[in-house]
Amino acid sequence: MRRSPKDTQESARMITRRGLMLGGAQAAMVAVLGTRMHTMQVERANQFRLLAEGNSVKIRLIPPARGLVHDRNGVLLAGNEQNYRVTITREDAGDVEQVLSDLRRLIPIGEAETEELLAEFRRRAPTTPVTVADRLSWEEFSRVAVNAPALPGVTPDVGLSRLYPRAQDFAHILGYVGPVSDYDLSQIENPDPLLNIPKFQLGKLGVEAKLEDRLRGRAGQRRVEVNSAGREMRELGRREGAPGVNLQLTVDYRVQNYALARLGEESAAAVVMDVQNGDLIAISSAPSFDPNLFVRGISSADYRTLTEDDHRPLADKTVQGVYPPGSTYKMVTALAALEAGVITPEETVYCPGHLEVGGRRFHCWKRAGHGRMNLIQSLEQSCDVFFYDIAQRVGIDRISAMAQRLGLGVRHDLPMSAVAEGLAPTKAWKSERYGKDWLIGDTINASIGQGFVLSSPLHLAVMAARIASGKAVVPRLIHSIDGVEVPVPQAADLGLDPAWLGNVRKGMDAVVNSRRGTAKSSRIVAAEWTMAGKTGTSQVRNITAAERARGVISNDQLPWNRRDHGLFVAYAPVDNPRYAVSVVVEHGGGGSTAAAPVARDILLFALNGGVPPLTAYPESQRGRIRSMQESLDLVDPETVGDGKTRA
Repeated sequence: MRRSPKDTQESARMITRRGLMLGGAQAAMVAVLGTRMHTMQVERANQFRLLAEGNSVKIRLIPPARGLVHDRNGVLLAGNEQNYRVTITREDAGDVEQVLSDLRRLIPIGEAETEELLAEFRRRAPTTPVTVADRLSWEEFSRVAVNAPALPGVTPDVGLSRLYPRAQDFAHILGYVGPVSDYDLSQIENPDPLLNIPKFQLGKLGVEAKLEDRLRGRAGQRRVEVNSAGREMRELGRREGAPGVNLQLTVDYRVQNYALARLGEESAAAVVMDVQNGDLIAISSAPSFDPNLFVRGISSADYRTLTEDDHRPLADKTVQGVYPPGSTYKMVTALAALEAGVITPEETVYCPGHLEVGGRRFHCWKRAGHGRMNLIQSLEQSCDVFFYDIAQRVGIDRISAMAQRLGLGVRHDLPMSAVAEGLAPTKAWKSERYGKDWLIGDTINASIGQGFVLSSPLHLAVMAARIASGKAVVPRLIHSIDGVEVPVPQAADLGLDPAWLGNVRKGMDAVVNSRRGTAKSSRIVAAEWTMAGKTGTSQVRNITAAERARGVISNDQLPWNRRDHGLFVAYAPVDNPRYAVSVVVEHGGGGSTAAAPVARDILLFALNGGVPPLTAYPESQRGRIRSMQESLDLVDPETVGDGKTRA
């Protein structure tokens, strides 16, 4: 069928239009391809040439600077020092064993350490850098840096490592940092990516552990270009992280150092507390240890020395150690009896040297007895029978309630490891714990801080501070965070009649300053610093009737670990209390001889702001005190920055 001229003309127009559209599309595509080729071949030629050579972009975490810790005077207690180290990334290294072998020619890496590193590489993701050596000297670091192009996957790096310039003085407060372990990671629900960096360190004990999240800071990032040999070519971008917060503690480095020096080689603890705001001025546990050993990797020999020492240098006796408080608990019993109205300050109890209860004889420390004693006299001379008698009338539950009001038998909220709760026992506690009834003998033992009663040196310092102030002061360790002072809550009133507290304070004053006081040899003669206190001696063994009959064996004739603990609590000045102190000397014997002299010296140092003047001591003791003070290894405030000492 022949098409008409009109149809033929219309068809030609359509073909021409389609051809033009197709041609236009082809031209546009050619233009786009041309533009893209120009961009790739000209404008981005260098980038694609590097990629063609096997380069890649890696994201590297930048560990933040750990927060600093200072004492109340601004003296550095925990800081950071420059650390030269070397890492290997398995993905970039290829043959890790060969790279390690080459690296060992440049820096010291032992056989055992090499095996541990290879195991570490197998555990870690191929993209994770593993630290193979740190704390290198500048010469060692330089050798690696110069040869880095021939060591695939090896990166010389400069980082920060923790440093404790005051060493053992603050070991139990600060704790220390150490490498992140699998156990550490298992205890964290969503671990920070920083913690997956091998040999990254986090707080293990003390303030370092309790405030880890705040001290650690936030990681930064680096975008780096790495060639096919694992060599970093250039940094493409960087986002800085945020350093950890800086802390200022309430402790005074001078008092802390003096307290530890004064405790000497004893297994002991001392706590100094501000009675008005609860600031812990010193909290010293002896013997101590150098936390820097753990940061740098403690040797087996050093660790064995610490763990096998019977004086337990790794244990923080100030908050973890709990002891029968002995006669320092008598203030608790006295205040409970006064509040219950079962005694008056003038009432007397006859002490023949023992008390018969239920066919059992409970002895006073003074075998011949004290005769008639009132409240103040019983504290002054530490008569046990007086407290045996009044405890039966007041009952254990009231005694326990008073103990808790004075800060005993409770866990105080401090950023330190394993802070003990102690124990102020009740009838219900014994029934729940042992399934047995409370006995009258349990009450008698508890009345003088024996039996089930347990307190830490921190508890005892809090008790002394509350008695001195009449306020429920709470111990605190953190003074400020990043320069912002932590608010001090207003301490509530204890709710005790001032007359009752007045009588207990008079008794504590008499302990130190009267002719018959158990701590009279440790008195302070400077009128502006007069001290009040209470001695305590807690038994660690049972004394049988047979031994009493033939004579109780003296402490100095017993093995060290069978001797009594010596305790002392005090506050000063008597008329306007500023500081409270507690001292516990493990197996030191009597509190009057082992603990009271130490507590006096520490209190005097805190009050004086330095080594106490000899005029504060009784004249007959000044020669001995001078020799003792000169023998102590104390920090020199003028050279505190470089760690020098003076005698």
